[in-house]
Amino acid sequence: MKKYELTAEFIEKWGKKLFRIKALISFGSVEVGELGGYVEKEDNLAQDGNAWVYGNARVCGNAEVYGDARVCGDAEVYGNARVCGDARVCGNARVYGDAWVYGNAEVYGNAEVYGDAWVYGNARVYGDAEVCGNARVCGNARVCGNADYLLIGRIGSRFSFTTFFKNKDKGITVSCGCFLGTIAEFRAKVTDTHGNNKHAKMYNLAADMAELQILGEEYFDKLNTNKSEPF
Repeated sequence: MKKYELTAEFIEKWGKKLFRIKALISFGSVEVGELGGYVEKEDNLAQDGNAWVYGNARVCGNAEVYGDARVCGDAEVYGNARVCGDARVCGNARVYGDAWVYGNAEVYGNAEVYGDAWVYGNARVYGDAEVCGNARVCGNARVCGNADYLLIGRIGSRFSFTTFFKNKDKGITVSCGCFLGTIAEFRAKVTDTHGNNKHAKMYNLAADMAELQILGEEYFDKLNTNKSEPF
């Protein structure tokens, strides 16, 4: 049984017709007869699960919204993007390209996630932040501006990408291959794995850059002038 249908009401966006949706049954927090946002075609929003497009939100192209995901406000999801799990894309946020937003992640405000970026776990991307490229923002991330994360690559023995991002404790979390942990844990793992070889030096230089960008010059000023006290 279908949970929604395309109505005759439409808007034109990106040279395409996007149709407002209407619920045919009650599910999740959606009531039968409730009008939703706009999709280009049924492939954009799964007919199973509790996923829904609300308000004036728009989904088109090859983008897919499924699971229990929500796209609301004036948000836009397009290209080959995927929004799934319990993810939320709200406000004026945009998710496009080959980006994925999933798990319990939230993208809102004027934030953009695009390219091959993934935002997942309990991550929050908001404000005017742009997460792109091969960035992997996850866990308890809190990214509200472009200075709150740093993507560096290709480096290391695997010539891959490493993402540094601000977390809810205002520290730095690192996503590198299968590793996910604090920047201190990352440095320790680098030493354990690479000792003091070329790869270790590059990883540590990347960590230095991340601390300077994300924590700011004040961090280094205090670290260098008062090393006897923890910062």
